[in-house]
Amino acid sequence: MDLRATSPRSLKTHFVDIHEVLPEEEEEEHKENKIRKMADHKTDKNVNNKQIKMREMKRQHKSFSRQVSLETGFSVLNRELKEKDERKALPRSGKSFGGFGSSLGVGIEGRKGDFNIFRTKSALVRQNSKLPLRKESGVEPQNNDVSAGEFDESVNRSVPAGRYFAALTGPELDQVKDSEDILLPKDEKWPFLLRFPIGCFGMCLGLSSQAVLWRALSTSPATKFLHITPFINLAIWLLALSVLVAVFITYALKCIFYFEAVKREYFHPVRVNFFFAPWVVCMFLAIGAPPVISPETLNPAIWVAFIAPIIFLDLKIYGQWLSGGKRRLSKVANPSSHLSVVGNFVGAILAAKVGWKEAGKFLWAIGFAHYLVVFVTLYQRLPTSEALPKELHPVYSMFIATPAAASIAWGAIYGEFDGLARTCYFIALFLYSSLVVRINFFRGFRFSVAWWSYTFPMTTASIATIKYAEEAPTVISKGLAMALSLMSSTMVAIMFVSTLLHAFVWHTLFPNDLAIAITKRRQGKEKKLLKKACDIRRWTKQSPLSFVSSMRRHNSADKDSDGEK
Repeated sequence: MDLRATSPRSLKTHFVDIHEVLPEEEEEEHKENKIRKMADHKTDKNVNNKQIKMREMKRQHKSFSRQVSLETGFSVLNRELKEKDERKALPRSGKSFGGFGSSLGVGIEGRKGDFNIFRTKSALVRQNSKLPLRKESGVEPQNNDVSAGEFDESVNRSVPAGRYFAALTGPELDQVKDSEDILLPKDEKWPFLLRFPIGCFGMCLGLSSQAVLWRALSTSPATKFLHITPFINLAIWLLALSVLVAVFITYALKCIFYFEAVKREYFHPVRVNFFFAPWVVCMFLAIGAPPVISPETLNPAIWVAFIAPIIFLDLKIYGQWLSGGKRRLSKVANPSSHLSVVGNFVGAILAAKVGWKEAGKFLWAIGFAHYLVVFVTLYQRLPTSEALPKELHPVYSMFIATPAAASIAWGAIYGEFDGLARTCYFIALFLYSSLVVRINFFRGFRFSVAWWSYTFPMTTASIATIKYAEEAPTVISKGLAMALSLMSSTMVAIMFVSTLLHAFVWHTLFPNDLAIAITKRRQGKEKKLLKKACDIRRWTKQSPLSFVSSMRRHNSADKDSDGEK
């Protein structure tokens, strides 16, 4: 009697087979091995590696077939194959990728969304030293797994401009379509800085432009009969300044900790124009500063500090419009593009206030040239370009701001509201009237912080009307100035109350910013491309001799079929 005990590494239990091994059986086994080796030498040497591995596995299981039952062996093999499949599988949530961390949670169950894909790279490197590797849990780290200590560059590459129009909807392209997927979980509340968009500077635009309006109402000869106290201008100016400081500090923290999310906002065709907003707000505050705390002529250093970022953004964005490519003007043009032009006219107004009128003329020329291009592109869109979605209709109010600001800037530079200034003003007035009669353009959309930016064009038109009433002091012009000023101030008051309610009562002011978490490509297309790549890779792995032999077999089969015919 012989006792044989085997404990393969792949088996967790010991199997003992107690029976007598006869010498005849050993000889038969030896003969079978010889015959198997001779058959192996006669087989084709160019077989695939997978077939060789399968043959070796069969040999190993046949060698201990006496010690392990057949049923037990197959159960072990099936368990091993299942474990391999589980390691390769990438389950999806159906709603979002969960930051690649939750979707790959094979070894870590119940793991929440990983927001590190939008963190600043320097901060991410410091964090990775404290994060456990996936190897400890028995799961191999994937290429796109950020929490495994490797930052995926492909996640934060430039997203094509057309991709935003295809994947997003809403008045500010801030809502994801139902057919799209995102990189972060939709059913989980994101960190506050990730939910804080660049559109928050719209609040500052609305309040700072109101400070300029109430300064004009209290100092203009056309509205002197109203006897408006300058303390209203002072109160609004202080409120606008405090809001600007709070928003600026918050967004600066977002740039420090989530710079990759800021880059995605810069690639967004609508939000990229809001990067002009902080500097436009600063110039509005300088222009609308109360006479009590501001001299009549400002220091030119103020103008230089505020206009430098706008010149830099002009060179960058206007260069993209001019040079073509995926971000040419005909591809990314939308009504919010007027915000990138308004900054030049506001800079021209401030240049005239500091006494640098030639610099103001230079900025006015740049702004007017690009205003014509943007106006024509949006007014007469090419048939081949995509039409603006219905949800973008509210941003058409931006059409009013640019010509109104151009008329104010021309009057400030040349000291009179002459023919060209009136021409720009009348264009703004006509566009204002054409939008007021289309009330349906502004109905049926949910409140968001970006709606503040739509109060700024109304205020600019009101200031231009006051300047026109100074040059043409009639009952109609003065009445129009009062009416437009009342409308703009009422709209700002409504927006201010709505903001307070959404922020402190309903706690819905900052929902998840889904617009920055879209994928670079649509997932359906990615699957097709991946399948084609796998097919090509499988074809290239095929050996040349086997490919030739398959071609010969195919040709011989064709000849046989021809002979039968």
